[in-house]
Amino acid sequence: MKISVTYFLLLLHFSLSHSASATSILPISLEQLSQKATNIIYAEAIDNTVAIDPASKQIVTYTTFNILQTIKGKAAASYKIKQLGGELKDSNTRLTVHGVPRFIAGEKYIVFLPEKSSLGFSSPLGLHQGSYSVTEVDGEQVVSNGRNLTALTQQTHAPVMAPLAVSANNPAQARLQDFINTVRVFNVR
Repeated sequence: MKISVTYFLLLLHFSLSHSASATSILPISLEQLSQKATNIIYAEAIDNTVAIDPASKQIVTYTTFNILQTIKGKAAASYKIKQLGGELKDSNTRLTVHGVPRFIAGEKYIVFLPEKSSLGFSSPLGLHQGSYSVTEVDGEQVVSNGRNLTALTQQTHAPVMAPLAVSANNPAQARLQDFINTVRVFNVR
């Protein structure tokens, strides 16, 4: 079988110029998130600012939170994180990083944060795994990030001293205070 030089060069060009990329992250249990986080905050996102980061020269999003409750660590009345990615409105330039959570101003979250990197980045632990939305369902505040919370608490290394009560109709939801109490128990071990 004879392959033409032109066909071979086109095939080589296509394979070199179109690379695939993906973000793969191993599942992290609620216990691991709780213990590895430097700061765990219950907060309301109040602002998102997208800019070119002077340190990394990349597009970044700065999200400012109003702290409602510090669950672990130390946080002032407000807390700002820097994450890779975002859209610069003036130049219509966007950097999308799959798995990096987006925070909507006015919405409430529980966020598991590591120590900031040397360049000041501080995405939640496990990216989307370390960010939980707090919403109201039937007059009660509930926590969820789409993952089965029952399974997340059963991945622990020791028996749970205060099992997380999840919604029978939706195991991806738990009452806010039950969730916070469980996270605190994981930090006592």
